[in-house]
Amino acid sequence: MWGQRGEHGGHWGSVPRVRARQLWVSCGVSVGTAEPPVLPHPRPLSPLTPTISRSPRDARPHAMLLAAYASLAALLAAALCLELFSRRQPGPAANPAFARFQHRFLRAYLPALAADWLQGPYLYKLYRHYRFVEGQIAILYVCGFASAVLLGPPAASLVDRLGRRASCVLFSLSCAACCLTKLSRDYLVLAAGRVLGGLATALLFSAFEAWYVHEHVERHDFPAEWLAGTFARAAFWNNVLAVGAGVVATALAEWLGLGPVAPFVAAIPLLALVAVLVLKDWEENRGPPRALAKTCGDGLRCLLADGRVLLLGTVQALFESVVYIFVFLWTPVLDPHGPPLGIVFSSFMAASMLGSALQRVAVSARYRLQPVHLLALAVLLAFLSLFMLTFSTGPGQENPAESFLAFLLLELACGLYFPSMGFLRRKVIPEKERAGVLHWFRVPLNLLACLGLLLLHGSDHRSGTRSIFALCAALMLLALLAVGRLFTVGRHDPELRLPPPQGPPESPEL
Repeated sequence: MWGQRGEHGGHWGSVPRVRARQLWVSCGVSVGTAEPPVLPHPRPLSPLTPTISRSPRDARPHAMLLAAYASLAALLAAALCLELFSRRQPGPAANPAFARFQHRFLRAYLPALAADWLQGPYLYKLYRHYRFVEGQIAILYVCGFASAVLLGPPAASLVDRLGRRASCVLFSLSCAACCLTKLSRDYLVLAAGRVLGGLATALLFSAFEAWYVHEHVERHDFPAEWLAGTFARAAFWNNVLAVGAGVVATALAEWLGLGPVAPFVAAIPLLALVAVLVLKDWEENRGPPRALAKTCGDGLRCLLADGRVLLLGTVQALFESVVYIFVFLWTPVLDPHGPPLGIVFSSFMAASMLGSALQRVAVSARYRLQPVHLLALAVLLAFLSLFMLTFSTGPGQENPAESFLAFLLLELACGLYFPSMGFLRRKVIPEKERAGVLHWFRVPLNLLACLGLLLLHGSDHRSGTRSIFALCAALMLLALLAVGRLFTVGRHDPELRLPPPQGPPESPEL
């Protein structure tokens, strides 16, 4: 979910720079080569210069500080216990050739994930550090969401034409360039960085997996059933890296006093390592070229022809658009009350990790809960979380502890949601139409997220935040109705249910 996180812009190359300035001015955004409003320092500061302030925020409230660390410790302990409980006995990894191949993939893929996660905790804080107001920051986030719509399908076609290994290297270069733009205070440079981040995210979640699947099946001829083991292992370490990224980001930005740009700079060596390992260890492979118009057309026809696919797309658009808005709002809601943002981010990731572990235990041969039931539970928990936030963020009645708890509940819901939604999508969407269908799923998703942020951009911050959470709660209620309809439609549909158990009750399915 957060790799959305940068997360998860538009095309600037076709817009002349002067016209781009006019567009931003018309949105109420001040841009230019000049710096944002002058900082109250005797000399200009570089992004890496530690800032020393005597504001009341230096005496950060002990309650929120302790809550962040205590939540991280408790959630991480619970998640790791469940992960150990739900892990399979060693299987295909006992094959030496497969173990070497899997290791060769993971040692390049995991640093890429780590670099992506490092950019999550302090993105909003960095923009605030550069003295941009919330409306300007919202527009930057909209750039990222728009780039996901515009660049997603072309990126998938690019991977097949350019080659999967070359596309992984392109990910490293584009993501590193995105991180370097964070050193600039120029608004247009930062907006271009969001576009580069959208391209990097699209490549991260297409090129690496496509390369591995081709090598696994075509070149090495390993059983297709072993794919799930590799991706389950990658998912586990992805969760661990997400938690660790928040701690490392806090250490760099706050404990060492290097400022909010430091995590972005720290991601660059990891991206260089990814490029070196990919070029050194991987062989190139390509897929058959796909016509973009045909892919999107086939996907739309599949979406409209199958009611189950349409309902899944509705749930995804409503749920994930709310998650994207949450990615923007959690920092301005909590940061004024003093918690370390990286530790808060790690707590969120630990809550999501706990939700994923609970989902694996719930669908195991021992308990046999159906994914559609867990999807409904995830949407219900998210609705309760957003309902809490409409009260805890009221102007003059802010309750940061309750907001933090609601955010943790929302992340727990995400941990239940993503694997359940992934299972159902794999069951009802044909493989050959999947890329096109998922593109159409993402269009309303990103449009809703952009609309929410643009509404926030045009409203008073304090009342606007509460209104946006109320709107998100309404969207989640609609998602709950769609899940209920999906449950009714698929009650006797074997495609929406788990297959009969293949192993002993004590070995949960991944």
